[in-house]
Amino acid sequence: MTRPTGIPVFERFFRSVTAIDIDKQDIRRYHEFVDAMIDDIAVAGRNAANWNGRDVINPPDLPITKGLQERMREFDKCEEAEEIRRLLAQNLRRPPGDVTFGEATEELLPELFGGLSIALARSFKIIYPKLVNPTTEHWERAFALFRLVF
Repeated sequence: MTRPTGIPVFERFFRSVTAIDIDKQDIRRYHEFVDAMIDDIAVAGRNAANWNGRDVINPPDLPITKGLQERMREFDKCEEAEEIRRLLAQNLRRPPGDVTFGEATEELLPELFGGLSIALARSFKIIYPKLVNPTTEHWERAFALFRLVF
């Protein structure tokens, strides 16, 4: 069933991935974080492409770890994946101004978004095993953990 807005799908997504309930404020935080992570990955990809004498970023230029690859495959199997892909296609996010994605890289972005989303959602349960409703502090700690690694 397709919902009229993106909010319910992300609420369902977090519930199905980790049994966490999120609200509209959480969705805003989540989108800001994932967008920032993708920007960071894009900048690292730009640097790798430049190092190899190219201006266009190809998928191998992106610093995608084995763990993130596995989360991307898990996202592909999620019930909400197609609906999320449609929402992302409607609201295509552009990379930072000095970054140019190749076609294959642009096609990979929804999977990267999904993989980061699963990793973020699961990080809550690793940090706070009994968490049901994340607070600002929970989000900030999860974000700090990701920034430490990425």
